[in-house]
Amino acid sequence: MEAVNGKQVGHLFENISSFFRQCIFSVLSVGPVPSHIAFIMDGNRRYSKKQNLLDGDGHRAGFSALINMLKYCYELGVKYITVYAFSIDNFRRRPEEVESLMKLMQEKIDELIKEESIANRLGVRIYFQGNLKLLSAPVRSSAERAMVKTAGHSKAVLSVCVAYTSTDEIVHAVQESCEEKWDEIRKQDANNAGGNLVGREKNGKDKDEHLIGVTNIDSHMYMAVVPDPDIIIRTSGEYRLSNFLLWQSANCLLYSPTALWPEIGLRHLVWVVLDFQRNYLYLKEKKKQA
Repeated sequence: MEAVNGKQVGHLFENISSFFRQCIFSVLSVGPVPSHIAFIMDGNRRYSKKQNLLDGDGHRAGFSALINMLKYCYELGVKYITVYAFSIDNFRRRPEEVESLMKLMQEKIDELIKEESIANRLGVRIYFQGNLKLLSAPVRSSAERAMVKTAGHSKAVLSVCVAYTSTDEIVHAVQESCEEKWDEIRKQDANNAGGNLVGREKNGKDKDEHLIGVTNIDSHMYMAVVPDPDIIIRTSGEYRLSNFLLWQSANCLLYSPTALWPEIGLRHLVWVVLDFQRNYLYLKEKKKQA
């Protein structure tokens, strides 16, 4: 009887919380709502030490915080959510710690694609962005399976940046842009050799046609599948981007609450959205000028 009553109390509390959020989000929705929010999930290890938890428990608490934030963003109407899950630089940590994090990552990825998972319930499409070749085979396999299984979802998009740094992303995009242009040049030269020369020396257009520009590089970025973020939130009170979305963050709002990642909650999201709305016209003008 006590267990049943406890379950009923839990459902009642969730219903009240859900109603409370709906009221807040209805008010926020009167103003502009960000389309893309990105998170640097900083502070899992510090949270673990602060709470005297076992190794890995801080990251498990961080995953719960991610699920809650994903739900809040969905309810508010934010379509794109990006999280910085694991940097290439994180591979420099102790081998046993990296191995433990990889196992935990695989476990949580598999949880995301279970039938009753939030991704399936809310219709969230999942992308894993980064140099995925650096991941262990089991983790990479789980990531690829998650992307395939959620490919038909379209209500929201979760991009998980793993084995990622912005400099690696930019180098990758430049390399692919160069290869693409080189293929174009070779095809054109093959056509010219076949008698289709159009007087390129006369008009000098080829030189400009084969220059690599911002648009070329932008189209080959890992994050090209989603719009640039409107807001980047980094927890733990740090004001560094730590090599995250450097290409995409020129005109977005930055917010750094002192809360550690597992401590992030509804109030932080509400505060930053209000700040976004207050600065909306300024940010919009900056994007126009870019």
